[in-house]
Amino acid sequence: MRIGSGYDVHRLVEGRKLIIGGVEIPFEKGLDGHSDADVLLHAIMDALLGAAALGDIGIHFPPSDETYRNADSLKLLNDVCLKLKEAGYNKIENIDSTIIAEKPKMSEHIESMRKNISECLSIDLNQISIKATTGEKLGFVGKGEGMAASAVCLISK
Repeated sequence: MRIGSGYDVHRLVEGRKLIIGGVEIPFEKGLDGHSDADVLLHAIMDALLGAAALGDIGIHFPPSDETYRNADSLKLLNDVCLKLKEAGYNKIENIDSTIIAEKPKMSEHIESMRKNISECLSIDLNQISIKATTGEKLGFVGKGEGMAASAVCLISK
């Protein structure tokens, strides 16, 4: 068994869709990034890759590669799952994650996020935990300048 952790952060900007956990969330701003900037899925991918000692998403999906411009992070997560299997890690035991955002409220979207991740990774819903918290009006998250996410996972051969 191997444990991994991941963290990601993106700026909020006008003119982009807000996609978190593969769910498009109505909001006046979206996350800035080379791909769809899905901060939650990026943290989960880094946790999974780290657990298998396969580096991070920047190595596998570099922002300098136009192939990944506006890429759907659910597709990238599927690619990470395939990389784990190639490395001999056939089972994702669980994922525990947290979205850190001042606005919008995430609670009504969490079950859809869990379902997307469950289907993408072919694991049960009860193996995926997604929590949400705010920045308590402190720092870049609290000021509404960006969002962050963290994730921890356990994988096994």
